[in-house]
Amino acid sequence: MPNLTDYDIQFLIEKLQKGEPIPEDYKYKLFPIKQKEYELVYAGKMRKEDVLANEDGVFPVPLQVEKVFNSDEHPAGDKEWRNMIVFGDNLQFLKTVYENKDPLIKDRVKGKVKLIYIDPPFGTGDEYDANRGQKAYSARAKGAEFVEFLRRRLILAREILADDGSIFVRQDYHFGHYVKVIMDEVFGKENFLNEIIVARITKKGFGANRYPTANDYLFWYSKTSDYFFKPYRKPLNSKKEKWHSMDSMSGGRKTGEPRFILGEMRYPPKGRVWTFSQERIFEMEKEGLIKLNSKGRPIYKVLTQEGEPLDSNWTDIPGYSFTTDYPTENSEQLLERIIKSTTQPNDLVLDFFAGSGTTAAVAEKLGRRWIVCDIGKLAFYTMQKRILTIQDSKDLENPKKKYGKKARSFITVNTGLYDLKKVFELKKDDYIKFVMNLFEVEPIEKKIAGIKIDGQKKDGYYVLIYPYWQFKDAAVDEEYIEDLHSHIGKRIGGRLYIIAPANYVDFISDYHEIEKTRYYFLKVPYQIIKELHKVQFKKFRQPQSKRNVNDLDDAIGFHFIRQPDVESKVIKKNGKLEINITKFLSNYLEEETGNELKNFESLAMVLIDKDYNDKEFVMDEFYFAEDLLSEKKEDETEDEIKEELSHQEKIVIPLNKDECGDTIMVIYIDIYGNEFKEVFQLRE
Repeated sequence: MPNLTDYDIQFLIEKLQKGEPIPEDYKYKLFPIKQKEYELVYAGKMRKEDVLANEDGVFPVPLQVEKVFNSDEHPAGDKEWRNMIVFGDNLQFLKTVYENKDPLIKDRVKGKVKLIYIDPPFGTGDEYDANRGQKAYSARAKGAEFVEFLRRRLILAREILADDGSIFVRQDYHFGHYVKVIMDEVFGKENFLNEIIVARITKKGFGANRYPTANDYLFWYSKTSDYFFKPYRKPLNSKKEKWHSMDSMSGGRKTGEPRFILGEMRYPPKGRVWTFSQERIFEMEKEGLIKLNSKGRPIYKVLTQEGEPLDSNWTDIPGYSFTTDYPTENSEQLLERIIKSTTQPNDLVLDFFAGSGTTAAVAEKLGRRWIVCDIGKLAFYTMQKRILTIQDSKDLENPKKKYGKKARSFITVNTGLYDLKKVFELKKDDYIKFVMNLFEVEPIEKKIAGIKIDGQKKDGYYVLIYPYWQFKDAAVDEEYIEDLHSHIGKRIGGRLYIIAPANYVDFISDYHEIEKTRYYFLKVPYQIIKELHKVQFKKFRQPQSKRNVNDLDDAIGFHFIRQPDVESKVIKKNGKLEINITKFLSNYLEEETGNELKNFESLAMVLIDKDYNDKEFVMDEFYFAEDLLSEKKEDETEDEIKEELSHQEKIVIPLNKDECGDTIMVIYIDIYGNEFKEVFQLRE
């Protein structure tokens, strides 16, 4: 060992003989770093090979299509490719893509992604939404934990990039320097291309101890040296228009012939000729390309298709926008530059910290294929609305006009859904036991009007298990419910639970009501069941306040979803409408304490479509639990919000009657991401 002196060797021998620890100083003498010039060293750093081998306890999960949108107007092309909005843990999703076995993405994504753009939370607890005076970032993962959180995702991102692909990562001054180092490690410092400066929201004036921060950073890396790049040139604005004289040298000849310009016959200056023919001059006049200068001489505007060359300072455009009311919404101008310069039409673009969905929206407008993923319910429904209503958004080329085109067909996808085949492969009796256990149903032997009742819930209401094995070509639809109601509707006490496979239920809402009797649907499958995996899965917590919407939660899987128990109604009073919620209970014990959750304590948010079309939920309004408190305070913690919610007797949400259609849809979401969907008819 050339790094050890005789003294070092003797010293180490004595330490080992005495059983004493070896000083930290000897770490690199005993185990010198090879190959790498530098690396970031911190607690909890996992080898790349272990991350890819799932030694971190995170595994690939099945992908389940929730819904197909715009399939009638825009049938899927490109061998049935459909763009995707994915709800779930992005690490699980990336591992599923890397594994390349799921039939939804097999051989269609891995190695074919031409661009990855991500704007992850910055790993701090003190970020901003300066436009509203609120904190928008409040990441739980900080320091080394945040760096490793991001690094593991970058390792997988590199593996699924195309060889000529690029990745852009947005960061700020807090951890950008650490992120740069780990990107050097993951992608190779030889593949670092640019650090691009982008504008951020900044407060005016001077801070008490330093200058206000005015910019964020984009770190651009390629996967290999053979990457695609088409330089983006920004259009010339009116202040930088270039005008040239319309005459040129005559080449020693006499003064040229006159031309009819701007309504007059004009001669060129002595010894010169007009540059353009009379026909071309007429065309230029129609295009507004000719005017008179201060001396009354005709000049013409220089047309350039290239525009001004762009450097790494992009502060001439906004870095953030406020079109969706989602915190930290990246601007479309920013994504337009990135996508145009690193991809071509029909290339595949990925964003796995998708937030408000800017990447998807711009990729759609530019004719690229796209996949976006996020763990937040608000992000999921914000993106869904943004793509469904993209025709009403601004055109990229002319922001004064609407884009005007409906989105191509896309799908919403859940990660971690329990494999339907595994449930259906169970024998009939095993299937019944399986679903009754999952939904906590007490078995009973009972018939009502000749119809077999399979069990009873804790609330005393009956449960019927839909016999899909008998009716493989039928479904739980309105006709089925009406027929069921005609036989037992008056004898079941106002509520009946029906357990059925999700793809056998034709209702988007979670119950159907006939004559004050509600038929609730408990759909199979839902999310991964922890007993089927090697690890204890955590539930993905949803924020109860807007300032925590970008919390980092390094969860490793889903739970089995159970709908919250909700009691609500729409009240018409004095010509006004309001939603009255009197009950909201999650069917879970609190993870941290094991205690039962009190009424309203687990409410995370309420989403409303004020003109529901019976097909697609398009979110018009959203309310965090904090927004619905009777007495609102500033900067409350999640625990404080939960405590105040538990004392609420009811929650009232006013509706603007003029903004509502005949039907509204409401989605209630608890802190674990469980949803209850309800449809209200406002017109008789």
